[in-house]
Amino acid sequence: MLDETNGQCPVARALEVLGDRWALMILRDAFDGLRRFSEFQKNLGLAKNILASRLKLLVESGLLALQPASDGSAYKEYVLTEKGRSVFPLVIALRQWGEQFLFEAGETRSALLDRATGETLETLQVRARDGRALGPDECQRTVVQHG
Repeated sequence: MLDETNGQCPVARALEVLGDRWALMILRDAFDGLRRFSEFQKNLGLAKNILASRLKLLVESGLLALQPASDGSAYKEYVLTEKGRSVFPLVIALRQWGEQFLFEAGETRSALLDRATGETLETLQVRARDGRALGPDECQRTVVQHG
């Protein structure tokens, strides 16, 4: 539960849904095309009860939707919603940070490539409206009322 100060913070609210490692790993797998409970369970090696609770949270939060299987079978599939697809840049930012700081030279890792060109992705940057790259020292936090 968020207190008043953290309740005004978009980061704190996002972490209420996405702050669990498994939630982000499930979304990563959904971006890779996984849709069925058994696929997530096999790929993540996660206990079924934990996977079920994380999938339920992602559905309740509107990031995934549960629908009948696309092949007409009795199974259900978890599909990304627009809200879920909007998490993609966050997952890419985490991936790029991990690539830069958490691997030794020559260490094996997965790569994410542009399907059209086969090239690696451009490194994400925070940019001002005029296109300037911004760091933490060039930004400030303030409370605003949206209506």
